Amino acid sequence: MRIEIISSLTQINPQAWNRLVLDNNPFLRHEFLVALEQNGCVGEAFGWLPHHIVVYEQDTLVAAQPLYLKNNSYGEFVFDQMWAQAYHHYKLRYFPKLVTAIPYTPATGQRLLVQSGREAELYPLLLSATLQLAKELGASTFHCLFPPKAQQDWLSTQGLLTRHDCQFHWINLNYQTFDDFLNTLQPKKRKNIRQERRKVQDVGIQLRCLNGHTATPQDWEHFAHFYNRTFEEKWGVPTLNEGFFKQVAANLPDQVVLVLADKGDACIAGSLMFSSNTHLYGRHWGCTEYIDSLHFEACYYQGIEHCIKHGLQVFEPGAQGEHKVPRGFIPTRTQSSHWVAHAGMRQAIARHTVQEQQAVAEYMREVWEHVPYRPEIVSEHFAPYLPAPSGMPTFKH
Repeated sequence: MRIEIISSLTQINPQAWNRLVLDNNPFLRHEFLVALEQNGCVGEAFGWLPHHIVVYEQDTLVAAQPLYLKNNSYGEFVFDQMWAQAYHHYKLRYFPKLVTAIPYTPATGQRLLVQSGREAELYPLLLSATLQLAKELGASTFHCLFPPKAQQDWLSTQGLLTRHDCQFHWINLNYQTFDDFLNTLQPKKRKNIRQERRKVQDVGIQLRCLNGHTATPQDWEHFAHFYNRTFEEKWGVPTLNEGFFKQVAANLPDQVVLVLADKGDACIAGSLMFSSNTHLYGRHWGCTEYIDSLHFEACYYQGIEHCIKHGLQVFEPGAQGEHKVPRGFIPTRTQSSHWVAHAGMRQAIARHTVQEQQAVAEYMREVWEHVPYRPEIVSEHFAPYLPAPSGMPTFKH
């Protein structure tokens, strides 16, 4: 075995990396991560410094891990500002830290990439290399964000602390049409969705659902403008750019879903989603003109229709947003794993994570009381997703 730390994925054969990616996850594919690097979306400017781990057996890549050295907490979606403040209070240095995640992408997915069947052998190798690098770089912590349940469970057995959070996901119950989905909802919720869709139609909005093959350079220029405008209005930092969008569309054309909204001759809004073999992931939205319910149509209803048409099982529309619940999205627990070098801070943070897990569980129980589905649909189809009456929720998803 040969372990290397690389500063760019351009140093890795794309096919070798992608062979380790499960479910054709777009965010883990070599093309996506390289596009971030080559278009300046990660690096010194935004505080995401690539330190990817790769493991070779002779000349074959058998394991890998996307890894970044961070000097801030921007673009992670697992918020640790309170931890940083606590370190500062006790005159301890919190940055730099190491993060395994997809930059600016709060989507659950593989984080330890290994040859199938060799998890027991290769997971410890990746974690050992990560913690050794953390010590060499003086990192205060290591964070593995949004791993799948199996990897999360394994990391917890290795002494890493577990954090919980809640997102809202849509589950495909083998619908054949959008009306099939609507018929699982309570009558009032069904009526509200139809009214929202009708509002968009009544003002003459034309929607175009495109992929990397059908979207033109001008379409991507429009979307890049919408994306920048969203961040400017919210006092955020637009880390992605037109070059990134065009490169990903060219290299992952079948996994890009771009919804654009036209009003007359003007393109006024757009949403960007990505698909794996089984999931659709909503990522970005922007507009130049407010149209009632257009956000719901472009970001949610078009995504649901895409899932139904292509047989995708789950739609993850992004982080947070209770407004997703009446539109058919159910509370779903997400997790992250954390290694803390300082023994005293580790104990304090461990207590905090337990309290946080309890708070998330209680919040999810409350949200389940407001899901829009008919009671018989919930009991028949969503039992595996329901939280326990008390204590921690037990999700199989």
